[in-house]
Amino acid sequence: MSKRAVILAGGKGTRLKPYTVVLPKPLMPIGEYPILEVIVRQLVKSGFSHITMAVNHQAELIKAFFRDGEKWGIKIDYSFEDIPLGTMGPLKLLKDLPENFLVMNGDVLTDINYERFYNEHLKSDCIFTISSSVREQVSEYGVLELDQTFHLKNFYEKPKTKMFVSMGIYMLNRTVLEYIPEDTLYGFDQLMLNLIGKKIPVQVIPHPGHWLDIGRADDYMKAIEDFENIREVFIK
Repeated sequence: MSKRAVILAGGKGTRLKPYTVVLPKPLMPIGEYPILEVIVRQLVKSGFSHITMAVNHQAELIKAFFRDGEKWGIKIDYSFEDIPLGTMGPLKLLKDLPENFLVMNGDVLTDINYERFYNEHLKSDCIFTISSSVREQVSEYGVLELDQTFHLKNFYEKPKTKMFVSMGIYMLNRTVLEYIPEDTLYGFDQLMLNLIGKKIPVQVIPHPGHWLDIGRADDYMKAIEDFENIREVFIK
């Protein structure tokens, strides 16, 4: 079965300045590869045959690097945004999407099994599936728990909170497009609230392995270090 992926590669990468003044975030190097090339290689290994890159900021640099994808043995084409459309808005520009397809950010370093994730979505009745990672957040403060009369009930010194976060990797059924407006800045958050409000079930699949979003400088440095130390996890 032919598998299709849409990679969202149009962001400006403002949190990674000054690096992204010269290069778009998806072309930031991880070892000898741009992060987006690592993703392309992983998708090829997982049996994907067609990638569409949704581009805007510095689109010509991305297109000049990846061209038609022949170098990696995959078809690559491009969807250009005239105006910023957010994370989900660009999907409305694509008129040839199959019944089910992968959508992901172009700046994530992960060891997820894309083929398994794809198949898990197909087995469900959900029109949207999110790959999720557990993150631990440590409070910078001592936290006071109060009773109804504002007397101290308990105290927690810099407590840790575990939470499920989106990895920026999704599987969609084409019917999701009905909930995305045309020519409008429309993000993942808006779509999720829309689906929740309409009581449309969204599947979440926890990923226990490695995941980093290189959107911030410290995460980018960690991604470089991880890629060098455990390269075989990402590029087999």
